Amino acid sequence: MQLGKDTALRLLIVDDSVEAAEAIVSGLRNAGVAVRPSRPENENEFQSLIESQPQDLVLAAQNAGTVPLSKVMERVGASGKDLPVLVLVNALDEAALLNMMAMGARRVVLREHMDHILHVLRSEWFDLEARRSYRRLEAQIREIERRCDALIDSSRDPIAYIHEGMHIRANVAYLEMFGFESFEDIEGMSLLDLVASKKVDEFKKLLKQLSKGEAPPPRYETEAVALDGSHFPAVMEFTQATYEGENCLQVVLRKQEEVFDPKAAEELERLRQLDQVTGLFNRQTFLRALEDAVAETAAKATPHGLLLLEPDHYARLLQDIGIDAADDLAAAVAERLRSTVGDNDVVARFGEHQFAVLTHNSDHAHTSALAESLRSAFADAVLEARNHSLNVTLSIGGVQVGEKIANVPAILAKANHGLQSTIGVGGNRAELYDPSATDRAELERVAAWVARIREAIASDQFVIHFQPLVPLHGAPDEMYETLLRLRGEDGSLVQPLTFLPIAEEHGLLGEIDHWVVGRAIRLIADRQRMNRRTRLMVKITQASLQDDTLVTHIGEQLNIHGVDGRLLVLQIPESKVFTNLRTAQQFQAGVAQYGVRVGLEQFGTGLNPFQLLTHFDASFIKIDRSFMRELGTSPEHQQRVREFAAKAQELGKQTIAEHVQDAGSMSTLFGAGIDYAQGHFLAQAGPDMDYEFG
Repeated sequence: MQLGKDTALRLLIVDDSVEAAEAIVSGLRNAGVAVRPSRPENENEFQSLIESQPQDLVLAAQNAGTVPLSKVMERVGASGKDLPVLVLVNALDEAALLNMMAMGARRVVLREHMDHILHVLRSEWFDLEARRSYRRLEAQIREIERRCDALIDSSRDPIAYIHEGMHIRANVAYLEMFGFESFEDIEGMSLLDLVASKKVDEFKKLLKQLSKGEAPPPRYETEAVALDGSHFPAVMEFTQATYEGENCLQVVLRKQEEVFDPKAAEELERLRQLDQVTGLFNRQTFLRALEDAVAETAAKATPHGLLLLEPDHYARLLQDIGIDAADDLAAAVAERLRSTVGDNDVVARFGEHQFAVLTHNSDHAHTSALAESLRSAFADAVLEARNHSLNVTLSIGGVQVGEKIANVPAILAKANHGLQSTIGVGGNRAELYDPSATDRAELERVAAWVARIREAIASDQFVIHFQPLVPLHGAPDEMYETLLRLRGEDGSLVQPLTFLPIAEEHGLLGEIDHWVVGRAIRLIADRQRMNRRTRLMVKITQASLQDDTLVTHIGEQLNIHGVDGRLLVLQIPESKVFTNLRTAQQFQAGVAQYGVRVGLEQFGTGLNPFQLLTHFDASFIKIDRSFMRELGTSPEHQQRVREFAAKAQELGKQTIAEHVQDAGSMSTLFGAGIDYAQGHFLAQAGPDMDYEFG
């Protein structure tokens, strides 16, 4: 399994700082890990997220105030889910570490070391997937063992398992052939005891050969002895096998005079599966079908629906028609059911007056529709039972079989609960339990977000904020980075971490890029009319690298608004260019004809970041924000920043340092020769371009 490539990490981040959470997500994505992050604002939202959405890991800040660590551990523990909690710490402290482990935290990660965060997350994610796989394998093994036992029990062939000459398993056909009532009568008995005395010595030789590992003969003829002392000629077939982890022999033993008629056996098997009164499947057959469906759900997440049905007021109906007509009533109900359900649905008589329907590959909507069609089919019909014409209504209880309830006892219990509930309120109705209702609610939430994003693109509901890039050397010029926000229904601004993952999952990033770039060009034109020559830096996504329509869009918008292309600066994450190098080169060449420049952001997290610049001619590099943390006091980060600046100057590239936090960092950046600085220490992002560059 290639974690982070074929699957996405569902990460629940508990951190008071939105920027810090975004930094972790960016670092993971830069490292090639696909992340679907969530960040709760309070305890109730945290509870809702772990209940309503599947999560892989929780990354919780040690000193978070929005959801304290103790509450995180308490809520995760109460959920009963295998949801590892990793604690984000600023520094290691022995006492605090022991306390966190005692609370149930699985690991701690160092906030300031992205490589450590990445290593621990990958390790815990891998372990989690291994545990999930182990549980799935256990379920599959149990299912295989159940099926094997069922096959042995239902086989018409007399089958036994022998370990060191003793019986450890035998099916009903085997017991009946020798006259035993139950396996307890034969358990531990030597197979030799069932062989005629005149054949024992010869049979001992065979067992000795088999014990040495020699291949068994395909067919061995002998004489067997039944419990009543009668003898009969027998044929044995041996196969090496295992039973409950022990090596053993499977023995198929038949009477020689038996003649096997396949057609008769097939008809007998069919009759064994049916209820003789109604012609529907019987309870035992239906349960096997239900177990198969549940196993398929556990293995493949295939949805199925189960319905339990009873005629309403059954005791009163029997009083009206007479108890001797009960079978006629059951047959009439069965016929109506048979004519209403689909060809692939399994219908059975589940009890004296209870029926069951299993509908395969059925989602909630289909199962609900089937339940309603069954209810109305009876409510609108007249049934004939012997000499009586009856209007019989149904009470229906159902379950949507899914991963969250993939176990037969729980499914039947829920269906029966719904059935009793409908009976209790008068009948002629259906009640369906759906354990995935919260998942559907999440799908509806995501669908609402998709519609909201599309509406924002179509009707300009996105908002641009601006943060200045302050030149550290040379003449001041106006340059801002555009930061995307979405206006909420209540007028508040929604951060991109909330909606961009959904947009990415539903293929909307390219449309958002078109909107942002088009808006930026219009803003540059507005500034030109104010005699302000302002450059705007715009983030674009990987989606635009794979779609050449953005290049055409940029050319058209620059021409329409009369904007100098040199005032538009595009930035792409280093990791996305690295993995889409050819399309990135083509994109850069396409926009270069209009004077538009392209640079790299989140630069420096790769093993050899400058190697990429030999293949991609970036106009500037924006150093990853991880190098800005404690820059004023971190010799390691200072050295790396100086290396970036020196190498960039050598290659003729401009450098930008974002997320600058303090005066000490500014001093380091200035001394290193960095060209531009950006961060809250210099200016907060806001809706206006009003920074005084002079």
